[in-house]
Amino acid sequence: MDRKEAVLCSIDRDGIGLEIGPSHAPIAAKKDGFKVEIIDHANAEDLIDKYTGHGVDINSIEKVDHIWQGESYAELTGKRSYYDWIIASHVIEHTPDIVSFLLNCNEVLNDEGMLSLAVPDYRYIFDQYRAPTGLSKVLEAFHEKRTRHSIGAVAEHYLYSSNKGGAIAWSKFAHGESALAYDYQQAVSYIEQASKDERYMDVHAWCFTPSLFRLVIKDLNSLGLCPLKEASFFSTSGCEFFITLSRSAQGARESRLQLMKSMQRELGGVSGFSGNVRSMVGLANKLGRSAGRLFSFSDKASPQE
Repeated sequence: MDRKEAVLCSIDRDGIGLEIGPSHAPIAAKKDGFKVEIIDHANAEDLIDKYTGHGVDINSIEKVDHIWQGESYAELTGKRSYYDWIIASHVIEHTPDIVSFLLNCNEVLNDEGMLSLAVPDYRYIFDQYRAPTGLSKVLEAFHEKRTRHSIGAVAEHYLYSSNKGGAIAWSKFAHGESALAYDYQQAVSYIEQASKDERYMDVHAWCFTPSLFRLVIKDLNSLGLCPLKEASFFSTSGCEFFITLSRSAQGARESRLQLMKSMQRELGGVSGFSGNVRSMVGLANKLGRSAGRLFSFSDKASPQE
């Protein structure tokens, strides 16, 4: 099964849907007959200008129906409990508040509607040396109703981003030397900029393995924070995994403990995770010398078994 089939497997292809942020790579394209409305951050003309000369197929960019400027999807589209499906490929990791994103999607889906996600497995992308995301960070972001990324997320992105053999994404079979994407001074510059600038800075806020993400979804539902449950799941292929959520679904078959054990196995082979503590010690020494300069902004800003 290829990635397109994995994303589309649980949706009603004759239904009406939304695709969020497809830019130059739509999965459910209008030209292929899908009854789809597109949400993106800019109109098609601006997207074509943005991606011209970047080696992508700009002819795949389709008319944008809704230009998102931070409002809820219900406000943006003027519809509630309407769509049969939503597709969001490599979107959720960019959202400052995962729970609010899921609730936004839930609000515009009908009772049988499906939210189909393609999510990067952080072990096989430039996030490989970051620590995995725990439920605590997800809940904190929701409690704070974040609309921009935390300074911690910005710092992790620029201090730990890397490539493997020059690639920013790869499969578990890939070979090549890893290298940091930014030198220390570059990283410090970006962190300082984020501490002073109220504008949105786009980074990955969340680092998931498949079982970790499935556990977070299960826990959010058990805690009564999100009505969406797992409808289908496909484990990592290349650098990403695929999961579909719905109010009408039964949820993951595995227990919370089984998902925890699976997550532990997934993380056992992550050199970045095991080495993260060691690298943080070295960075702490460097950051300690710059702490006054870097962190002066700090004062601104029933579970299933």
